[in-house]
Amino acid sequence: MERPIELSLEQEFSLISFADQVQHMSREQAQQFLLQLHKQMIIRDNIYQNLLKHQWGLDSILGSV
Repeated sequence: MERPIELSLEQEFSLISFADQVQHMSREQAQQFLLQLHKQMIIRDNIYQNLLKHQWGLDSILGSV
């Protein structure tokens, strides 16, 4: 069985800091923040996909289809 992926000490600290910031947001601020965060996650996924396609040489194959 695989070991679960754990957070580094720095990531744990970042998570605690993030939780503290969120506690002080209004509902509207939190909703806007979540929308922006989700958008950034989608963009990050697109970047990863494009990098992998390029690294594996799939961008030239898929680009001609």
